[in-house]
Amino acid sequence: MEARRRLGEFLKTRRSHLRPEDVGLATYGDRRRVPGLRREELAQLAGVSAPYYSRLEQGQAANASPEVLDALARALRLDDAERRHLHELATGARRPSTPRPAPERVTPAVRQLLATLGDVPVVVLGRFSDVLAWNAAGHALFAGHLAPEAPERPGQRPNMARLVFLDPHTRELYADWPAKARAVVATLRMASGRHLAAPGLAALVGELSVRSTEFAAWWADQRVKAGGNAVHEMHHPLVGPMTVTHQALLTEQEQHVVVATTEPGSASHAAMTLLTHTTATARGTLPARG
Repeated sequence: MEARRRLGEFLKTRRSHLRPEDVGLATYGDRRRVPGLRREELAQLAGVSAPYYSRLEQGQAANASPEVLDALARALRLDDAERRHLHELATGARRPSTPRPAPERVTPAVRQLLATLGDVPVVVLGRFSDVLAWNAAGHALFAGHLAPEAPERPGQRPNMARLVFLDPHTRELYADWPAKARAVVATLRMASGRHLAAPGLAALVGELSVRSTEFAAWWADQRVKAGGNAVHEMHHPLVGPMTVTHQALLTEQEQHVVVATTEPGSASHAAMTLLTHTTATARGTLPARG
């Protein structure tokens, strides 16, 4: 029932974001008691019956075919990530139970990548943004105020979503903090579709919803994001402002390897070089170059 409820919530929220004029429907000045399209209007756009669509939204149906889901995605104007999330929610609603995810471990191959990149900041994030590993440069860029060995402590690992919303140091790293925070929420929402019954995610969402009004509002918005690249203006307390590209690479274990790069020859590249070498000098060793 939980999976069906979440499927219904996603449909209802996405429907509320669509206006009649967005999809070419005439309103003739009629007053609407709810934001967005009415259920029967969306059902008509998708080519399904209004009673059937109502049951989907109310969590009373779990047999939506891929063809129906694609029709709903088109009617809702979903992008590729949102469409995939819709299918994952529906798949979860059809399963009698969801297996508990296996404990997350960083593979030797990923650790080799961390070591090889050397002075390029890299951080490995788990399914729900737990920091599983980072190299020295990644630690210096994203969380130099934390202990370097923090990711190696299961049960006490830093969590990037928690840092972004609750840690003042991390919040001040991003000039456009709301954009970064919204992306974090959207990535978590995407992961929730694949792991509907994961207790770790439920606990994290509950904590952040209680402690951050921004998180609670953006989580309710049902936006999803599949990762990828993003450019952020970061202001590091040691080296000042930098324009940094975050490239997220997805592994077979559903881990995101986030690589932070700067444009060669730019002031940002000089600042990043200064940061990584200052950190390496403080530790008494220079990072190996890949």
